[in-house]
Amino acid sequence: MNALIQGGVPGVSQEPSFNLLDDIERLKREKNAIILAHYYQTPDIQALADFVGDSLALAQAADRSTADVILFAGVHFMAETAKILNPKRTVLLPDLEAGCSLADSAPPEKFKAFIEAHPDHVVVSYINCSAEVKAMSDIICTSSNAVRVVNSIPADRKIIFAPDKHLGAYVQRVTGRDLLLWDGVCEVHVEISIDKLKILLGKHPDAKLIAHPECPPEILAEADHVGSTSSLLEFVQRDPARTFIVATEAGILHKMREAVPHKELIPAPAHANNTCACSECPYMKMNTVEKVYSALLHGSPEIVLDEQVRERAEIALRRMMQLG
Repeated sequence: MNALIQGGVPGVSQEPSFNLLDDIERLKREKNAIILAHYYQTPDIQALADFVGDSLALAQAADRSTADVILFAGVHFMAETAKILNPKRTVLLPDLEAGCSLADSAPPEKFKAFIEAHPDHVVVSYINCSAEVKAMSDIICTSSNAVRVVNSIPADRKIIFAPDKHLGAYVQRVTGRDLLLWDGVCEVHVEISIDKLKILLGKHPDAKLIAHPECPPEILAEADHVGSTSSLLEFVQRDPARTFIVATEAGILHKMREAVPHKELIPAPAHANNTCACSECPYMKMNTVEKVYSALLHGSPEIVLDEQVRERAEIALRRMMQLG
């Protein structure tokens, strides 16, 4: 795939034309850099990446990395996770404004007061949170391993689960544990319309609905399979159904279509009448190929963390990763 610069990259001198992707590959070699990308990134960025995955797989890939520079094509908390695990390496995020509504729903000061009000609780925090919240947590989880993490905690211990209340409610139903839930949500998954979804299911009676556990319970109640982005990807490959309605961020459809080009994949409809009539994360889509190039060229924007915060957050992350 060839891409020519159109317009401009801040701080990059403009030639009449040059192959942007070749220059990214050159910079990766020169700087011993790797690119990690989430499934929700645009197809062109996924194609650039050395590794594409969900939050758990990306954390593991960052931990295994021997690169001097890790460029994280995702959102801010993901790049922070890579820095927590790799304090001596440079971690870049193409756009520092690429945040997360779920992480923003748990401001560190308010979260600190919440856990201080419940001192007898083990604090389980979803990886979609800030480094400061991770540092206040006992163990981190992802949507891939949240059930396993909660089940690893002795049955007589009380548990705070933050920040996603829908994922927490799902884990509560699966495990039978009584969880104290922080009141946070992902704006992408709550934007999926149950009314439009039921109409779509009526039009495709043979379709299977697959959903991410960040979706509200009324969506999950209709689903044939609930799981993380990697779990949804695996399901469409192994299940014999020919049509799937996918209730999560639409970026995952790229990898799904690569894996099962013979199957029909339909994004679950959103409340808003946006351009794709699906649920898209505006923060994920802030990253562009041009910003990836600029970040590699200038070594900026770089993720920088307070070392005490980083050390405490790493303890909670390592506890999760020891569970596999």
